[in-house]
Amino acid sequence: MRSKFSITVFFLSALFCSISNAQNGAIENLKKAINPAKTDTVTVNQYNKLADLYKEIDTDSTLFFAEKASIISKKTAYNFGIANACLNKANASILLGNYTNALQYLKTAQTEFTTALQKNSNQREIKKGLARAYANSGVVHSEQGNYMPALKNYQQSLKIYQELKEKRSISKLMNNLGILYKSQEIYPKALYYLTEAYKIQVELKDENAPVTLTNIGVIYFELGQYQNAFNYYEKAKLGFNTFPNNRGAALLNNYFGDYYKKQKNQELALSYYQQSLDLYEEIQNKFGASYALYNIGLLLQEQKKYNEALPYASKSLAYAQEIGALDQTFHTEELLSDIQEALHNPAEALSHYKNSIKIRDSINNEETKKKFAEAELNYEFQKKETLLSEAHKREIQLVVFSILGGLLVLVLGFVLYTKMQVKRQLTLKKEVAEYEQKALHLQMNPHFVFNCLSSISSFIVQNGTDSALKYLSKFSKLMRLTLEYSKGSLIPIDKEIESLQNYLELEQLRFHDKFEFTIESSENVEFNMGLPPLLIQPFVENAILHGMVPKEGKGKIKVNFDVQHEQLVCTITDDGIGLSESKLLKENSVTAHQSMALDITKKRLKIMESITSKSAKIEIVELNSENQKSGTKVTLYLPIQYIP
Repeated sequence: MRSKFSITVFFLSALFCSISNAQNGAIENLKKAINPAKTDTVTVNQYNKLADLYKEIDTDSTLFFAEKASIISKKTAYNFGIANACLNKANASILLGNYTNALQYLKTAQTEFTTALQKNSNQREIKKGLARAYANSGVVHSEQGNYMPALKNYQQSLKIYQELKEKRSISKLMNNLGILYKSQEIYPKALYYLTEAYKIQVELKDENAPVTLTNIGVIYFELGQYQNAFNYYEKAKLGFNTFPNNRGAALLNNYFGDYYKKQKNQELALSYYQQSLDLYEEIQNKFGASYALYNIGLLLQEQKKYNEALPYASKSLAYAQEIGALDQTFHTEELLSDIQEALHNPAEALSHYKNSIKIRDSINNEETKKKFAEAELNYEFQKKETLLSEAHKREIQLVVFSILGGLLVLVLGFVLYTKMQVKRQLTLKKEVAEYEQKALHLQMNPHFVFNCLSSISSFIVQNGTDSALKYLSKFSKLMRLTLEYSKGSLIPIDKEIESLQNYLELEQLRFHDKFEFTIESSENVEFNMGLPPLLIQPFVENAILHGMVPKEGKGKIKVNFDVQHEQLVCTITDDGIGLSESKLLKENSVTAHQSMALDITKKRLKIMESITSKSAKIEIVELNSENQKSGTKVTLYLPIQYIP
C-alpha cells in the first residue's frame, strides 16, 4: 500500500504544472478582454486560456469555457482551437476521475492537432499541444494500469519535446516514464529516466528536483539498497530547504521513518513519522495524515505499546472513512483489530475484523469491476492498434521485399556480368599463354634443326658418304616425329622417349660411341601423360656437348621419367666434366646455344604455371664423387598433364 501511495502522490505532483496556483487577477483580466460577439481565433484562444487557468480551481468552469471555445472553433474550422478545447476537457475529466471521457477527448485532440499541423504555419505551438495530448493520454493509461499504451504515448510525447528542445517538459516526461517503469518493478529503466529527469531539473533549477530525488530513493529502498536510499533522501531534504514543498517534505519524512524502522531505530522512526503527521495536518491533507497516523500506530503496536497505539489508529480510521479511502480504511481496521485483541477486548477486535473483511470484499469487487472495464478498454485499444499495426507491417513488408528484390536482381546481374568477364579474361589469358608457348616452341625448332644439321655436316666430313646416309636416315625419322607433334602443345611421353632415343643414337654415331645412354620410365608414369615437345632435348644436348665431348674416356647419360608428389619429374644425369670445368673451357659458341635453350625453357615453364596454375621448375646441380667433380644433374618438375 505504501508503494502505491507514494507513486500516486509524486505522479500527480509532476503532472498538472502549467499553472498550479492561478491568480484571480489574471482570470478577471482575461474575462474582461473576451468579446463574446466575435468568432475569431483570438476569442477562442482566450476561452481556452481561461479553461486552463480554472482546471485546478473549478473543473466545472474549465468544462464551461472549453465548450465555448469548441463551439466557436467548429464554426470557423479552427483545428487548433478545437484541439485545445478537447485537451482542457480531458484535463478536467482526469481530475474528476472520468478516464473514459478523458481518453476520448485526448484522441480527438491528437487528431485535430495533427490536422492543424498540415495547414498552419505556427508549427511549434501546435506540436507542443500535440505533445501535451500524448503525455496526458499516457497519464490516463498509466492510472488505469495499461502500461503498454501509456509507454507508447509517453514516448511519442517525449520525441516531440526533444525535437522542440523543451527541456522542462522533457524532464517531466522522463519523470513520468521513470514512475511508470517503477510501477512495473522495472527498476533499471525507472532509475535511468528519473536520473535523466533530475539532471535537467538541476540545470533548470526546477522546484520538482527534490521530488525526483525522493522517487529515486524509494526505488533503492525497494531494491534493498538502504544506504543509497538514505543518501537520496538526504539530498531531497536539502532540496526542500531551497524549494519549500510541505506535501513533498511530509512524504519524505514518512520515508525517513520507514528507513529508520528498517534499521531497528524505533525512536528516530517515530520522530520522523510524527514530523510527517504534523506537516500533513498543517496543509490539511487528511489522506497523508491518515497514512502517517497509521504508521505511528503500527510502530507502537509492534513495540507492544497498545494503549499508545490505539488513539493513532482510531484517528487514522476516522480520516480514511471521511475521505472514502477504502484501501487505507481496510489496513487501519486490521490494525485496530490486532490492537484490541492485544488489549483483551474481543468484541471490539471482532467488530474491526468484520469491518476489514467487508471493506476487503468491497475493494475486491471494485478491483474486479475496474479490471473488467480496463480489460474491455484495453481490448478495444489493442484491437485498433493491432489492425493499424498489421496494415502498417504489410506496407513495410511490401516496400522491404520490393527493395530486396531489386537489390537481388542487381546483385545477380552484377555477379553474372563479373563471372562472364572473369571467364573471358581467363580464356584470353589461356589463349595468350598457349600462343606464347607455341611461339617459344617455334623458336626451339630452328635451334634444334640447326644443331642437327651441324652434326650431320661434321659427320660427313669425318666419316664419309655411307655413314652420312645412315645418319641422315635416323635424322629424317627424328624430324618426322618432331614435325608430327610440334603443332600440339603436348607430346606423349612414349613418343618423347622415342625422339630422345633417335637423337642420342645420332649423337653416338657422330661422336664415335663417346658415351652410353639409358632412358627409363617408372611404372607411376601413365601412358596418356604428356609434356611440351622439345623440352628435354636441349638438356640432353648440353650433357653431350658440355659433359661427354670434353671428357677423357667414355661417359654415360641417363634420362629418367617418374611421378613424385603429384608432379612429373624428368631427370637428365651425366658423368661428364661437370659445370665448373665446362665453364673454364670457354667454348663461346656452345655457351651461346646453351644460354638460349635454357632461357627459352625457363619461359616455357613459367607459361606452363600460368596455364595449369601448378608449380613448374628446373634444378641444375653439379655431382661430386670422392671430392671430385663427376657430372651434372638436371631435374625438371612439371605439372601432370593428360593428352585427351
